[in-house]
Amino acid sequence: MKAFRAHGFTLVEALVATAVFAIMSALAWGGLSAVIRSREALAAEQQDFTRTLRSVSVLERDLLSVVRRPVRDNYGAALPALKGDGDRIEFSHLGWGSPDSEARSSIERVGYLLDGKTLRRARYVVLDRAASTTPVMQTLRDGVTRFQLRYLNGGSNQWVDAWPPRDAKDTDLPRAIEFRLDIDGLGEVTRLIELLGPDVPPRVSP
Repeated sequence: MKAFRAHGFTLVEALVATAVFAIMSALAWGGLSAVIRSREALAAEQQDFTRTLRSVSVLERDLLSVVRRPVRDNYGAALPALKGDGDRIEFSHLGWGSPDSEARSSIERVGYLLDGKTLRRARYVVLDRAASTTPVMQTLRDGVTRFQLRYLNGGSNQWVDAWPPRDAKDTDLPRAIEFRLDIDGLGEVTRLIELLGPDVPPRVSP
């Protein structure tokens, strides 16, 4: 009578199978981890781009609604409708919503400047300031290494680094403004904005 021998895995076969399974698991986990890292990096880049787009859009919107409305500073001195140099700008613009229950001007005074590596928007709650008036600061974009502006003089048709020119009136506006942002990881963003500058009374009282 034949004896039947039970068939199974030897210890060596079990160890080999375990080793193969471990190697395959490690490869699969490495691939999955790489996919997760790639998705996280892509999401971070997209979020970074969205912040940049939002910041640029806010500045563009404000410049497109600039108005010829000079103001008074904290000491009572007249400030032109638009005042700027190579790395900061301040101007009056339309578009500040006013609830029906609140009587106020729809004109707003805003400014943009680079604070360290952070682009900030300054908003004044009044046009003609008191001695204690301070702006409300809003952070638009961090990681900005350069904020550069220049102004197209409509009279001479030349670009200048500061506005207004020496012989300009308080209500004079440049024909256009070009601004550039250098942003870590994204490079340079440049926009050229043609100013419309409608006349909006009242002027600053003498």
